[in-house]
Amino acid sequence: MSEYHTPVMLDESVSALVINPDGVYADATFGGGGHTAELLSRLHDGARVIAFDRDRDAVRNAPDDRRLTMVHNNFRFIENYARHYGVRFDGILADLGVSSHQFDTADRGFSFRYEDAPLDMRMNAEGKTTAADLVNGAAVEDLERILRLYGEVDQPRRVAQLVAAAREEQPIRTTGDLDRALARILPKGAEHKVLAKIYQALRIEVNQEMRSLEKFLEGATASLKEGGRLVVITYHSLEDRMVKNWIKTGNVEGREEKDLYGRAVTPLVAVNRKPVLPQEEEIAGNTRARSAKLRIAERRTAE
Repeated sequence: MSEYHTPVMLDESVSALVINPDGVYADATFGGGGHTAELLSRLHDGARVIAFDRDRDAVRNAPDDRRLTMVHNNFRFIENYARHYGVRFDGILADLGVSSHQFDTADRGFSFRYEDAPLDMRMNAEGKTTAADLVNGAAVEDLERILRLYGEVDQPRRVAQLVAAAREEQPIRTTGDLDRALARILPKGAEHKVLAKIYQALRIEVNQEMRSLEKFLEGATASLKEGGRLVVITYHSLEDRMVKNWIKTGNVEGREEKDLYGRAVTPLVAVNRKPVLPQEEEIAGNTRARSAKLRIAERRTAE
């Protein structure tokens, strides 16, 4: 499992999650299974874990443990499956990072490190829309919006126009095609930083990550027992802001709602006021942990 993906803030996240060793838990983003393995190691024989992943490669990595149920689907449907299995969760964990396996497998098309890999980026390889479909079919205005919102890309209009000009000459099918289309605006010595933002924006749109995250937060909150824990690891400002707002206000916009007595109406309460950050030693051994933030919340009990 460690070769597939190195789990981030493993001890911190699982320690925050497990409030009842006999309980029912969800790993909403199974990935390489590192968090699930650690979770299972801390649970008693009567406990249960339901793990989700939309990548069939990840599902194939599931350990043989009778306490574990694997679901090959998007975590946005967590409430549906909680109802299907007749459970409410003591804790739900979500690590929102892309797995190392996906980044390191050239034909998945997640990384600009592999020249002329298929421009795919689907987390679920059975999904309909690829990044190539997006860059070849989206209007310039839509590409500009995606780049600005999801990648915080400088000059998103210019980038979108370059993509449009290149696809008029020939379809953009590979990572190399895209990189060459953007070559003239890539600053020397900082090409990777710019490309990382562009690839992130395209990946988020292809996989509908922000909408899936919002639906997950709704479903996870509804599926928690009173006092149950929600533990989320984020990697970029947009998703972290959504999680922070959800915990604080009960909606991703951060819009405060109050009852007749002026009290805030929120289903969760933050356990940690500030996010937990990875230790320097972890970042040194796993650079993909450097932008991670861990937020912990608890389902309010009825008053």
